[in-house]
Amino acid sequence: MRIDRRFAIVVALSLIWAFLVSAAFYRVAGSGVHRPRGPQPQKPMVVAVEPMQVGTVIKPTSVKIVGVPEGFFPNGGFSRIEDVLERPVISPIQPDEPVVEARIAARGSGGGLAPLIPPGLRAISVRVNDVVGVAGFVLPGMRVDVLVTGLPPGHEGMMTATVLQNITVLSAGQTIQVDAKSQSINTPVVTLLVTPSQAEALTLANNEGKIQLILRNSSDQQMAATSGRELREVYGLPKQETVPLEPKGRYHPEVSAPAIPAAAQPVPRLLQTPDDGIVVIRGNQKVIESFEPNAGGSK
Repeated sequence: MRIDRRFAIVVALSLIWAFLVSAAFYRVAGSGVHRPRGPQPQKPMVVAVEPMQVGTVIKPTSVKIVGVPEGFFPNGGFSRIEDVLERPVISPIQPDEPVVEARIAARGSGGGLAPLIPPGLRAISVRVNDVVGVAGFVLPGMRVDVLVTGLPPGHEGMMTATVLQNITVLSAGQTIQVDAKSQSINTPVVTLLVTPSQAEALTLANNEGKIQLILRNSSDQQMAATSGRELREVYGLPKQETVPLEPKGRYHPEVSAPAIPAAAQPVPRLLQTPDDGIVVIRGNQKVIESFEPNAGGSK
C-alpha cells in the first residue's frame, strides 16, 4: 500500500506540534507548583481546650500548646501559656481554636461585664418591663433609642422626646451574650453602653420621667432629627408657645420710676397746720381749732 507523501508530512508536522505544545504546558504547570524541599519548621501556638464564653477568665486548664507550621500561625496568636493566663475572654472561643489578642482583654480588667466596656465609655443599667424592653426582644449586641416622657419646665402638658440614639445593649439581665437560637429574654434590667454625658442624661430622664426603649436595625447608623412630641399635638391642638428661661448667672436690673427731687415732693396735708391752731382728731373726723396767743393773759 502506497502512502501519500503529502499526508505523511501533515501527520508528522501535527505530531511534532502536539509534542511541542505538551512540553510547553508541562513546563508552565510545573513551574507553578512549589514543592517543599523538606519539613517546614513548627511553631508553638496556644489553643483552647474547652469552650470559653464571654467573661470567662482563662485558667491553666483552659488552654494548651500545639505545634503548627510557621505559615499557619495566626496574627495576634500566642506561643506561651503564661501570656494568656488570668485574662478575660471578650469573644467566644471554641475548642482547638487559637487564642488571639483580639478575643481577650488585658490582664486585671476583671471578669464578667467589665472587660466589654471600651475605654472612655460607661455601662449603665435601667429598669424595664415588657413594654419598655420591647416585649423581651432587646438582646445583647442590639442597638436601641431611648425616649423619655415627662413634664418639662415651662410646659403645661406632658411631652415625649428622644434623648439617646443608636445605643448598644451590653446585657439583658445577667446575660451578656446571645445563644444560637436568639431567644427573647424577659428581664427587669437592661445595661446600655454610653458616654459619661449620655449617662447623665439617661439618669436624669429615668428619675424625672418615664423612659421607653425603641429597637432599631444595627446597621442603621443614621441619627434622626426630632423636636419631641407634646400631648396637645396628639389631640390635634397647636403646639404650646414657650417662653425661654433666662440663663442663670445674668443680672437684669429692674427699671424703676425716676426719683422725685426732695424739693418737689408734696408735703402730706396732715403736716400742714396753721400757725395759730392745732389739729384735733375725733374718731374719723379731723378739725383744726385756732387759739389766740394772748388769750387768757394778764389784765
